Amino acid sequence: MTDARRWTVSIGVVMTALFVTVLVVKVRPQIDLVVVGSRAPDFHATNLRTARPVSLADYRGRVVLLNVWATWCEPCKVEMPSLERLYRHLGGDGFRVAAVSIDEQGDSVVAAFARELGLSFDILHDQTGAIKARYQATGVPESWVIDRDGVIVKKVTGPTEWDGPVNEGLIRRLIGERANGR
Repeated sequence: MTDARRWTVSIGVVMTALFVTVLVVKVRPQIDLVVVGSRAPDFHATNLRTARPVSLADYRGRVVLLNVWATWCEPCKVEMPSLERLYRHLGGDGFRVAAVSIDEQGDSVVAAFARELGLSFDILHDQTGAIKARYQATGVPESWVIDRDGVIVKKVTGPTEWDGPVNEGLIRRLIGERANGR
């Protein structure tokens, strides 16, 4: 191999390594997946009961069932009563349901929907829908169970029976972990 050829190959290898490094540095933060075991991303919404801004930080130290939904979503409407039953059984200082509507309509539409269904858990509104991107949601409803340390322990795409034995058992276990010193 001639010296000129060696230099050409060496420069090609260096340029490829440099390109890959830049690509990893630039793209990696954009492809961090929101999956079970990852830290739950922060979000911003309005609490419709208090009309105040709220974020994930407001739930720090509690187990949170974060539900992303919309008033126009029929499966969401079907799922809401099971969220309410779960919240009535287990809700309190150690556990909260944070249901974030992504409706583009105003707060009054979302609040009326919640009143109609008799929902007592936290009804939040993110009119921009930014939470969908933050949590990489593919539709509604989608839900994440977040432990007291802010780590996602379960993700559910689509409606589910939240007050069923498996889901209720998981929430009970997570609530009890800190109480038992774990």
